[in-house]
Amino acid sequence: MSIKIKQQRRHIILAAAALCAGFALPSAHAADPLRVGLIVPMSGPFASTGRQVEAAVRLFMQQNGNTVAGRTVEIILKDDGGLAPDVTKRLAQELISRDKVQVLAGFGLTPLAFAAAPVATQAKVPMIVMNAATSVIVQRSPYIVRTGFTLAQVTAPLAQWAAKNKIKTVMTLVSDYGPGIDAEKVFVKDFTAAGGKVVASVRAPLRNPDYSPFLARAKDAHPDALFVFVPSGEGSAVLKQFTDRGLAGAGIRLIATGDVLDDDLMPSIGNAALGVISSHHYSAAHPSAENKAYVAAFTKANPGMRPNFHSVGAYDGMHLLYAALQKTKGNSDGPALIEAMKGMSWTSVRGPVTIDPASRDLVQNVYIRKAEQKDGAVYNVEFDQVDKVKDPGVD
Repeated sequence: MSIKIKQQRRHIILAAAALCAGFALPSAHAADPLRVGLIVPMSGPFASTGRQVEAAVRLFMQQNGNTVAGRTVEIILKDDGGLAPDVTKRLAQELISRDKVQVLAGFGLTPLAFAAAPVATQAKVPMIVMNAATSVIVQRSPYIVRTGFTLAQVTAPLAQWAAKNKIKTVMTLVSDYGPGIDAEKVFVKDFTAAGGKVVASVRAPLRNPDYSPFLARAKDAHPDALFVFVPSGEGSAVLKQFTDRGLAGAGIRLIATGDVLDDDLMPSIGNAALGVISSHHYSAAHPSAENKAYVAAFTKANPGMRPNFHSVGAYDGMHLLYAALQKTKGNSDGPALIEAMKGMSWTSVRGPVTIDPASRDLVQNVYIRKAEQKDGAVYNVEFDQVDKVKDPGVD
């Protein structure tokens, strides 16, 4: 996918004092600012991820200011288009060498995080992965910390739930790249270990997918349920084709990871999502006081948008950065910041979270949800949870 040069070079500085009026250039008087290079897809098929991340970062800085431990925080936003790892790698290199950023953040999809990892390692620059969800990402660099989730982490609880709730046969359908392969392997392992049978496993291409042949195969196989993972942005197509192909009418249940029922897409998916069971670490309908306040603030600042799990990965990524800077008293040296982040715990809008000091992944609750009508719209309503889930890894 080609990306216009002007999109590649988009350079936006967030300053809390100018958030209400838009982004502004940094003050000429800012002393020794901490620059964060935020690389996300702001164009292309995964642009919704970038919009959510950008909105959450803006909101966090609006609420917490742009200064921490005596350092002014500046965010330099770059659009990588979401599909070209070489573009992401080049942007990371330019941000470090030209823009002198001390932290990299964002990363919408796994291949893009992989591309930036060696750049972070060579420069000894912390890399906060807010979105990409393949288990092995954190192993690609000692400078990576993740504030999102892993597919293995949210898939295992759903596989175990399905086996305990009268689902005896399943076909799996996943996108053919890192997170999808993780989801497939973990679901098959945990579901079969609990006594279930996987009748088939199929993978759809990541680029320009047509799900209809895979759904036709599922209808012919007639399992009790179809387990689906597709990246955020693709859920509408899956749900529409699932309905159009008559799988629900044939008695096949749809179960999925929360990416499929992305809160940002739920208004467009609408009633087609009703009854779908999913597992994830965040829902806009999460009933905590912290989340109610977050949703209210997010929707007020971004009319027409509902915060999703990508926004929360970004919001918590900023929280982690600010807390680490406070702990280091403003020292942004890469090894010092990473060490400060290890083991850090706080109450997120999603629930209690901890950065595992050994893996640098997030330990968090995973919720089982059902898509239901609530307050005149369709939401993922939580009805069960598994506490303090670590990434189980993928064999």
